[in-house]
Amino acid sequence: MSEQIKQISRRIKELREISEISPESLSKELNISIETYLEYESGNIDIPVSFLYGIANKFNVELAAILTGDAPRLHTYSVVRKDSGVSVDRRKEYKYQSLAYNFVHKKAEPFMVTVEPDSDPKVHYNSHPGQEFNYVIEGTLKVIINGHEIILNEGDSLFFDSGVNHGMKAMNDKTARFLAIIL
Repeated sequence: MSEQIKQISRRIKELREISEISPESLSKELNISIETYLEYESGNIDIPVSFLYGIANKFNVELAAILTGDAPRLHTYSVVRKDSGVSVDRRKEYKYQSLAYNFVHKKAEPFMVTVEPDSDPKVHYNSHPGQEFNYVIEGTLKVIINGHEIILNEGDSLFFDSGVNHGMKAMNDKTARFLAIIL
């Protein structure tokens, strides 16, 4: 795995150990198997953003601190220039760019998400606490939420309970980009 994943894994383990929580207890609380949790903590497999978000909420730290090792510092405003957000390449299906990584005590996590077309018909699902807003900027996106299939084109938006299983696929053999705001 990449060095970035290894560093994130070390931060997760350190947060758990400082809080004196066992891996078994934390995996149960996060509703994942102990085997999967230990794989995330070891840095041996990709770590979904939904898991990282859950860890940040559990330990009351900013997601950026887990991703970068630096605590956010900005209180009044934060500017992120085009294509310069913190990259979060946790799953091969999605490429995330954090758009407010340096703002303290955010009430939402905004990401620019890129979904490349692939030939695999399988949709990879995730879920995380809260709600999510998606606004399609480029391409066509198939979104499946609890078995309901929704096709979104440029300019379309979707708001949903992100605690239910959801997954996205780029359509028409073209890249899809969307703004995702996790609340």
